[in-house]
Amino acid sequence: MTAFDAADVATLDQQLAAQGSKRGAAEVTALLRGILAAPTDVDPQRWQLLFEGETPAALQVIGDLKQRLEAAASPETIPVADRLVALRVEMKKAGIDGFFIPRADEFQGEYVPACAERLAWISGFHGSAGSAIILADQAAFFTDGRYTIQTLAEVDGKHFKRYSTAENQAPLITMTPVEWLKTHLRPGQVFGIHGWVHTPADVARLAEAVTAAGATLKILDTNPLDAAWGSARPPAPLAPVVPHDLAYAGIASAEKRQNLGRILQEAHCQMLAVTLPEDICWLLNVRGGDVPCTPFALSYLLAYADGRAAWFIETRKVPQATRDWVGTDVTIHPLDDFLPAVLTAATAGTLWLDPASAPGALEAALMAQGATLHRARTPLALLKACKNSAEVKGTRAAHLRDGASVTRFLAALAAPGIVAQHDEITAAELLLSYRRHNPLLRGLSFDTISGAGGNGAIVHYRASTATSKPLEAGPIYLVDSGAQYLDGTTDITRTIAVGPVDAEMRDHYTRVLKGHVQVAMSLFPAGTTGHILDAKARLPLQEIGLDYAHGTGHGVGSYLSVHEGPCGLSPRNTNVPLMPGMILSNEPGYYKENAYGIRIENLLLVIDTGKQDDQGRKLLAFETLTLAPYDRALIEASLLDDVERTWIDAYHARVRTALLPLLEQDDAQAAAYLETATAPL
Repeated sequence: MTAFDAADVATLDQQLAAQGSKRGAAEVTALLRGILAAPTDVDPQRWQLLFEGETPAALQVIGDLKQRLEAAASPETIPVADRLVALRVEMKKAGIDGFFIPRADEFQGEYVPACAERLAWISGFHGSAGSAIILADQAAFFTDGRYTIQTLAEVDGKHFKRYSTAENQAPLITMTPVEWLKTHLRPGQVFGIHGWVHTPADVARLAEAVTAAGATLKILDTNPLDAAWGSARPPAPLAPVVPHDLAYAGIASAEKRQNLGRILQEAHCQMLAVTLPEDICWLLNVRGGDVPCTPFALSYLLAYADGRAAWFIETRKVPQATRDWVGTDVTIHPLDDFLPAVLTAATAGTLWLDPASAPGALEAALMAQGATLHRARTPLALLKACKNSAEVKGTRAAHLRDGASVTRFLAALAAPGIVAQHDEITAAELLLSYRRHNPLLRGLSFDTISGAGGNGAIVHYRASTATSKPLEAGPIYLVDSGAQYLDGTTDITRTIAVGPVDAEMRDHYTRVLKGHVQVAMSLFPAGTTGHILDAKARLPLQEIGLDYAHGTGHGVGSYLSVHEGPCGLSPRNTNVPLMPGMILSNEPGYYKENAYGIRIENLLLVIDTGKQDDQGRKLLAFETLTLAPYDRALIEASLLDDVERTWIDAYHARVRTALLPLLEQDDAQAAAYLETATAPL
């Protein structure tokens, strides 16, 4: 059922009225469609928060309708070729000869709601990093080194010329979108972008390329792809926004806003435009469910130097309890009021705007008005990245429980005959089943990467019924997974032998492990940036001419995004020093196409050792948060030096001490496995 006829509406109106509801069929149906456009909630009844005041009988009628709408939903089947035709029709209406489609939406998130899966709709690509350029007579698709194999599988080469922004990704040609535009746009053409899905930095890069080609850049207020998508496009998601308890948040929102206000005052700014949902959720101590795997409430916010805030959000998804939670110093407004409100507010003083995350259309409108702008990275990035004591306590507890779940999974696969019973999908489901025993679980922190044999070589592989292999498809199985708990976010990768492995596999695994251990053992002065440690992780592989096409580590949030800036361990992280309280991943890897993939990942907490170097700088180190054994069957001990061997044995002893009491209570087989898996090398 995609629509109601007049009789359906009349019947539903009568049923609702008979059960005491003040809502009509149209309002209820619109709410339910928004709820169904959001990811499935771990709490099957949470959606009822959006129907405050309804009687139990009315909720039963509404729940029945929800099930009918859900059952009637069907995937769109329009071929990619026809979608390109439809988009080109809308491009012509908009007066443009070309159009740029990023992966990002209006909120610059890694995950986007169903209504903003524009790149997937036009190209078929479902990864988290990519873009497309559509001209009247050709189309190009771009991704990075993580998605080469996935691009070849998902993006049809008949309709798109396929490129990689990373080098040595054959058969993809190395080229960036900017380079492509300079060589493929013709003088006099008009190239369009939707101003709300590009940051000011993006707009500047594209404008330079378009101008270099002799063409003209046109910033559109609306998205022609949305018009091409038409009525099949899902509605905006409606997931309830709920309070995030102070026991987990650690600092009250009022205090966070006052701290932010002092930073604004020091910068002589009267207000900050907050355009990243994760920053808003952290600042207000709320969580939502509008996008997969991350508890975001899609919204914008204006934070003032006096600690007040104006929150712009779809108001239907903010229950009264959440309104009470944020307090009277936070006013709530419809999402569409954000732009006029910012333009009005900016007439009263200097506005702080982050050019790396704000919508380009917002900056353009402010510049057109002559507003005074302070352009800099949002101060919320570092405030959020440096976890407070409650967040640190919570993430340690979350990793302890998560480690027990992962170890139970590893133990299950180690039992005789079990590997033969599983493929990539059922193995991922088995791991999730162990995590579901945790009452604080709120879902996965990203789609589990469960790769057997050659699929493990696809860095961000996602198993489907079309691609899933039996675990026995290769002697090595890679599983990269994580969970969202109310008290923390986890991310762990383990690579295990599920069949006989050869000397090459053990060599490469051990070199990855050596790099992983070298990062974990690092002692470094305050001011050190992530690229320094990234280089340490690569050395053991580079000694034999190997490397990997992704960063060694990313920042991680506290029951927020599993990929959180501004810190990280990669060649690009040269400007953000590592600071106590930051949580980062440590995940070097090696990938042999069509054969196997290796990645080993723990999360690390930056800590202050209390010591100083000879220049008086604080010495920092890492505390390893993740607790689960490495696979001894893949370790070539002769490649380890004494320090590395000692570290691995000490880590395994810590894992055994921490997890054994939990496993002995619930899973004797896993406890026995842990004893063996963590024995000294």
